[in-house]
Amino acid sequence: MEFQSRTQAIQISGIRKFSELVAKYPDALSLTIGQPHLPTPEHIRIAAQEAIAQGDTGYTPNRGTLALREAAAAYYRRLVGLDYDPETEILVTVGATHALDVAMRTLVQPGDEVIIPAPAYPGYEGIVKLLGAQVVYVDTRQDGLLLTPEALRRAISPRTRMVILASPVNPTGVVYPLERLQALAEVLADTKVWVISDEIYCELQFTGHLQSVALLPGMRERTIVIHGLSKSHSMTGWRIGFAFAPAHVAAEMAKVVQYGVSCASSISQRAALAALTEGACDARPMRDLYRHNRDLVVAAFTAMEIPLVRPDGAFYAFPAFALALGDTSENIAHRLLAEAGVAVVPGDAFSAYGEGHVRLSYACDPEVLREALRRIEAFVAKERRA
Repeated sequence: MEFQSRTQAIQISGIRKFSELVAKYPDALSLTIGQPHLPTPEHIRIAAQEAIAQGDTGYTPNRGTLALREAAAAYYRRLVGLDYDPETEILVTVGATHALDVAMRTLVQPGDEVIIPAPAYPGYEGIVKLLGAQVVYVDTRQDGLLLTPEALRRAISPRTRMVILASPVNPTGVVYPLERLQALAEVLADTKVWVISDEIYCELQFTGHLQSVALLPGMRERTIVIHGLSKSHSMTGWRIGFAFAPAHVAAEMAKVVQYGVSCASSISQRAALAALTEGACDARPMRDLYRHNRDLVVAAFTAMEIPLVRPDGAFYAFPAFALALGDTSENIAHRLLAEAGVAVVPGDAFSAYGEGHVRLSYACDPEVLREALRRIEAFVAKERRA
């Protein structure tokens, strides 16, 4: 049987592989999946129940209900300071990953190049390859895990169509300061390169003001901002994302939504409306908890003398764990699971530039995290004695 060559060129994410492997170790503590451990807030669940009870179970406009788009516009205006027209510049999607897919399907053609700072979320590469385009990774490991203007300038070619910027970054948790975004914007000023600004974790930023490259002069017109409720409101399974884009781009994206999924779930949209109105501050206690967990992780890896760039957002840490122990990321992750009962994700799941590291998610109860870190410390001590 012959399959489409582009699907054969991609692989199942290493994140999923390791999260599913945990099932074979019932006593293991999993620090793999990027999913908040807290339940969806009750008022959001009640809104969904009311939608079902009232029969609000039909199709919605392809772009999403106007009420939800208006709420998204108001929410993001307060959160980041960006102002988008809910009628022409906002689309509701089936999660942020769908928003990424729709944006790239609209703008990227076969043979184009897409610049991705690495290590990076593996979903970016998969979409680019499915479109027949070329991924151009830029190694950030020597630059604090942030893209530099010099590296961006070197990576741009006549075939460059897009650069993907995420802040906070998955898998590293680092955050782009305003000065760095300004420097990157200056590099892009004289080009025709589009920007995807992946801001799915922005409510979970621990320090400073929330920044978006779309706020900078001349950048709104060439930027598509991606957001969603999976991380901020613990709504991973509800599959609601948002794309904020210039009107002429959003109009083309709406066609992709129409022929791909018709629309997001009407029930989930009612739940999302409650999240953005009644629950506009729901992310704050979650952010405070994850900041506390971040501090536990940083203290533990500092004590173990394992290099770690301090994460300032999301709920991930990306220590040079395998590098410090002189083994591959894959081997270390397998051994940590089998011998210590802790599941993490090998760094090479986030491109070859993640090799030598592991990603751990600290979106969990602090006591679970403390026990996982205790097991990791014991594993490291044993390795260093061997």
